[in-house]
Order: sequence, then structure tokens, then C-alpha cells
Amino acid sequence: MIHINHVTMDYRIQKEHIRSFKEYLVSALKGKVTYESFRAIDDIDLFIKKGEVCGIIGRNGAGKSTLLKMIAGVLTPTKGNIKIEGTIAPMLELGAGFDHDLTARENIYLNGAILGYSRKFLESKYDEIVSFAELENFIENPVRTFSSGMIMRLAFSIATLVEPEVLIIDEILSVGDAHFQKKSGDRMKQLINGGTTVLMVSHSNNQIREMCSRVIWLEHGKVIMDGDAEKVCTAYEAKE
Repeated sequence: MIHINHVTMDYRIQKEHIRSFKEYLVSALKGKVTYESFRAIDDIDLFIKKGEVCGIIGRNGAGKSTLLKMIAGVLTPTKGNIKIEGTIAPMLELGAGFDHDLTARENIYLNGAILGYSRKFLESKYDEIVSFAELENFIENPVRTFSSGMIMRLAFSIATLVEPEVLIIDEILSVGDAHFQKKSGDRMKQLINGGTTVLMVSHSNNQIREMCSRVIWLEHGKVIMDGDAEKVCTAYEAKE
């Protein structure tokens, strides 16, 4: 389903602490802007089978989110390539496609269009989206008046409308209060049980153990261990 073929991702990091575009422009014209390279992902080669639920663990900065963004097509690898079979639904930064001056209703159509849904399809699912997000009393309010939890609930409701063939999740199952966390977790389990191939990042090893059959442990952009969820999580915890 997903073939990550010897992928490397390098970032260029500016050495100077430049605080404005004007300062950057002056420094660039004088040839005083220098960069250093940072390797976030280092020659990773993986194959994810159809229907697998695979967790990715590791410390902050290990390369987890970078890897997911490359699979989602948000970032292009410096080296190597990624091949994906089937439709893909990335849930990386919920609410990133919202216009905060528009109402929640208007953002359902806007965000849904960004995710590739037709207006006709969104109209047929509108009541379901609003009900799942529990925002019936706020649907005509501008999103800028919403709490972060309300925004996350609305974004999650839109993103999980359909059952994609590949689902990419980056730390989004902790959105909202305890009630909505359980609700969103149950929804994720429905997608998983429906045969969706899942790649997920979470700092909760209990969540990874509960939902994943396979776990990939990353450190400094390299795969340290790849295998059974319980074995990999236990080894990772022993190293902490």
C-alpha cells in the first residue's frame, strides 16, 4: 500500500538570527546569510501492507511528523521516493484550512472542498458533521470566536467523513475533552476495522498498543526497530 523507498529529508537552517525581512534582504545582498544542513530523515526504506495499522514512536525531533508529511505529499523528499496505492486522507494539522472570519457552516464547505469533497456530497453529510462536532448552537458563528477544542472537533468531523484507503494521523486523537476523545477514538476504530491502512504518530504508548499491530521506532531520522507493537513499545520504554 505504501512503499517508502530509501527516503532522505534534509532541511536548510539559517545560522544568523535575522528578525525581519528587511534585515534578511540587507544581509543577503551583502552575502552574509549562511545555512547549515539538518537531516530529519536518513535513508528510510519501509513497506506498509494494505490494512496494516502502524504506529510511529520516538522522541521529539526523531523525524516522525516529517515522515508523515512526506507520505501525505506535503513535503518532497531530498532523496528517494514514496509510492502510495489508493486514496489518502492526512490528518496532520486539524483546522489548518479554515478561514477564521467565516462561520463554521461556511468553513464546512471550504475545508471539505480543500479535502476534495463535492458540494453535493457535503450537503448530504452536513447534518452528520454538525451533530458529530456537537456545534449545533454555534454553526452560524465565526470560527474566530471558537475555542481551540471547538475548532478541532469541527475539523475532525469533516476529515473523517469518508473511509479512505490510507489514513495518516499525527497526534490528533487527543483533541477536545474526555468525552470527545472517546468519541473520536471510537470513530478511528471504525475506520481501522473497515480495512483502512493507517499510519499514526502518538506520544501515548498505551494508545499505540491499543490501536496498532505494528510499530516503527525512529531516532534521529533512522529506524531503530520495526515489528510487533508490544515488543517495540516495551523496548522503547526500557530505553527511556
